Amino acid sequence: MSMLIPFHLLLSSLLFVFHSRSHAYAYASPDSESLLKFKSSLRNADALQSWDDNPNPPCTGQTANWVGILCNKGAIWGLKLENMGLSGTIDIDSLKTLPEFTTISVMNNNFDGPMPQLNKLPELRSAYLSNNKFSGEIPPNAFDGLIQMKKLHLSQNQFTGPIPASLASLPKLTELKLDRNRFSGPIPDFKHPPHMLDLSGNQLEGPIPPSLSKIDKKMFEGNKAVCGGQLEACETPAASNSSSGSSSSSKKPPFWLSVILVVVGVLIVVGICAVMMMQQPRGKKTASPSSVEAPLAKVGAKGYNKEEEQGSAGNSRNGKKAQETNVKLTFVRDDRQKFDLPDLLKASAEVLGSGSFGSSFKAALSVGPVVVVKRYKQMNNAGKEEFLEHMRRIGRLTHANLLPLVAYYYRKEEKLLVSDFVKNGSLSVHLHGHKSLGQPALDWPTRLKIVKGVAKGLAYLHKELPSLIVPHGHLKSSNVLLNESFEPLLTDYGLIPIINKESAKKLMVAYKSPEYAQQGKISRKSDVWALGILILEILTGVFPANLKGKESDEQEDMANWVKTVVGDQQTEVFDKEMGTIKDSDGALMQELLKIGLSCCEEDEEKRLVFKDAVGRIEELNLQGHVVTEIEI
Repeated sequence: MSMLIPFHLLLSSLLFVFHSRSHAYAYASPDSESLLKFKSSLRNADALQSWDDNPNPPCTGQTANWVGILCNKGAIWGLKLENMGLSGTIDIDSLKTLPEFTTISVMNNNFDGPMPQLNKLPELRSAYLSNNKFSGEIPPNAFDGLIQMKKLHLSQNQFTGPIPASLASLPKLTELKLDRNRFSGPIPDFKHPPHMLDLSGNQLEGPIPPSLSKIDKKMFEGNKAVCGGQLEACETPAASNSSSGSSSSSKKPPFWLSVILVVVGVLIVVGICAVMMMQQPRGKKTASPSSVEAPLAKVGAKGYNKEEEQGSAGNSRNGKKAQETNVKLTFVRDDRQKFDLPDLLKASAEVLGSGSFGSSFKAALSVGPVVVVKRYKQMNNAGKEEFLEHMRRIGRLTHANLLPLVAYYYRKEEKLLVSDFVKNGSLSVHLHGHKSLGQPALDWPTRLKIVKGVAKGLAYLHKELPSLIVPHGHLKSSNVLLNESFEPLLTDYGLIPIINKESAKKLMVAYKSPEYAQQGKISRKSDVWALGILILEILTGVFPANLKGKESDEQEDMANWVKTVVGDQQTEVFDKEMGTIKDSDGALMQELLKIGLSCCEEDEEKRLVFKDAVGRIEELNLQGHVVTEIEI
């Protein structure tokens, strides 16, 4: 028998429920309301979906219950919303209600428009806005009142105009990165010079102020009109005035005399060229200017090679040769300013070294970021169309732990691949060459962070390149770069399909794997083996002997060496330069060591599946490691 409920009782019940929910929402945490208001101004905020209807407070003690929140004693002291694809507006007003808020990081997102009004947060100590699309001039008073500001990173945006004067008067500023923007005008004189300053890749001009005269000249690269400090000395006003005075006081020559002098000069140059051509042996041909090797090999501190320019102009008479000299780069990314090979040849260049496949050059363009150009002579395995399609495929890859390909140049004999320059260098340098460079050793939290980032980057490659037997194929510490926050960036990935087979067998890491030595084949687990070797190298600080090519037969295998040490003496294998390790962290290190050894199993069947390896690495979390400030 059904029971009928009077309408007024039903209505009262509904009103009670509604009142109860409204009452509950009315008593929601003020911090929660501030964060939800902040999120409402964002676009593409799927990464923050867990904030919605979250019954837990943002912070419980030191633990963050909401993603991207930094907590201390139950209070929100910062936001770390990096690599989330966020865009929209950064609502500073909503953060003003957080009493302990001192740090914000939105690096590697898609925010655009003017810079947020940071001076609305007078207690702000750190702001990391690098690698976005912020643009326009920053007001001169934008940093007034930020007397607690210590670290400001605005790298790789599109800011224009002068450097704000208020920035130069901050009393506690220790780190300032304004590189790879479009700032112009003079460099202000900093009352309290920061310990770390980077103004490279802008359009600044004039003398370096005395307060910054001891800063490394690399921090000013790419500003063509900057002088003084450790750069070339500026022209003194006295010399300039003397020159202008003498020229103004002297009488200008008549116009007809100037014409005669120009004609005579041209005739002299033509005569000299004719004599030189007559003296040149007939059987000897001039070098083809279409060869990329010649100009790049001659690029130095002075930049563009004039002989190549003249040679190119001479060969333009021949249609075929003129076509060869049209050395245009093909860009695979739409978010980069376009340039061509002649722009690279005119740029301030530096030889970085010679890797497995060829030389690398660092080029500081007059406009735009500093880039690295790698020359490859062993890329004839694929035809032109196949090569171009593979480059387009590589160019579409986008991940926080991959160094993206920016552009390439195709020529039958050799190819050029262009990518961004990463100032912090490779993992190999930080593991094995830090002492000679006067740098501190990597600590344990940073090494674990690097392993996790490498695993994430590899997982992305395996997902996006399923048709490749070995999606990376050349994973080693020298092919892992570290950005300014020591996040790893994988390089030289996805090259096996286009590298000559014989060169690949001699040089690439995948062909050093046990399965190739035993069976003459590589597999998707070859990347797992390389990951394991890299983990052991990171934990031990020992360079893996089995990656030294021809020397590998004379050296003891890395994995076998570790196995002989572990057991009752596990702690003996760890790099002592990591510093003092807590007991809880020691257990994590031992677990990571086991993962590395499981990835290095000689028997391919016993080796970890890639998905399982990544999963186990992701489960490793530092215990009791309280972050007091975002480490950049």
